[in-house]
Amino acid sequence: MMASRGDRAAGGLARHIPVMLSEVVETLNPTSGETIIDGTFGAGGYTRAILDSSDCSVVAIDRDPRAVVGGEELAEEFPGRLKLTLGRFAEMEAIAEALDIKAVNGVVLDLGVSSMQLDEAERGFSFMQDGPLDMRMGASGPTAADIVNEQSEKTLADILFQLGEERRSRAIAKAIVAARAEAAITRTGQLADIVEKVLGRKRDEAKHPATRTFQALRLYLNSELAELAEGLAAAERLLAPGGRLVVVTFHSLEDRIAKRFFATRSKPEPKGSRHLPDTGETGPAPSFDLLGRKPLGPSKQEIRDNPRSRSARLRAGIRTQAPAQPVDLAALGLPALATPA
Repeated sequence: MMASRGDRAAGGLARHIPVMLSEVVETLNPTSGETIIDGTFGAGGYTRAILDSSDCSVVAIDRDPRAVVGGEELAEEFPGRLKLTLGRFAEMEAIAEALDIKAVNGVVLDLGVSSMQLDEAERGFSFMQDGPLDMRMGASGPTAADIVNEQSEKTLADILFQLGEERRSRAIAKAIVAARAEAAITRTGQLADIVEKVLGRKRDEAKHPATRTFQALRLYLNSELAELAEGLAAAERLLAPGGRLVVVTFHSLEDRIAKRFFATRSKPEPKGSRHLPDTGETGPAPSFDLLGRKPLGPSKQEIRDNPRSRSARLRAGIRTQAPAQPVDLAALGLPALATPA
């Protein structure tokens, strides 16, 4: 998630820098000779700040082809120190292997949709500007319009409830099915109007009533929560002892997964259950030492400058020498519909 500012980012003049930039770089604490993975390159704000902070190298990953093309000028500015790759951050191990990198010293994941994507009506992420109902972070696969027009009423309701935490998911799904029977829903404005008619809107209401619906469709379409869980596990396997994992989340579903990931890996879990005698045995050795028991949030000044940053939460940990643990998606709290069928 990126702020709208007139600062330089991935080469040239860009309008966007990442939320909590100084906190991220300070927590990563990159030093000369280290290799850092920026798993969500976007406009390159984190990458630039990391490269400016020390004589380190960055492997930058983004699933959006436009972001990778837009970062070419930044790569030229830091010759030999920045490797730009099109892909998903859950694939970071394969990407590192292709670059002959065995381990890295830091991983940063800035989750969610960027301001660049939100502000481009043709990407279909936002209800604030009418555009095609797309929402794809990559350049292939089904669009949000495909989901809205083809999924059953029950599946749509489940998506909105599980991934948008929308209490009136059934009523919205019913309205969507009724509307698409009259004409296909292909525009963001159409969908936003349907949701607003169901939920209504108060004049002083800051959040648009379609916010949760759009979030749910985006998370579902791009498998973002499954990508997060798999990416955290990949980072755990790839980080060298002493390496740092920094995760910036923007809503409760993301933050719950990050919180549970660090919680399950930062202290040994007793074996057995409350119904059995305590044997004194513990589970796997901690694979991370937490950097702070509570997440960091943006400063009041940053929230004033960029209201989109208000929900940001930063969680981080330092990799220990213990082996990586298997990933349990259910234990991390992934909803059943975290990935399209």
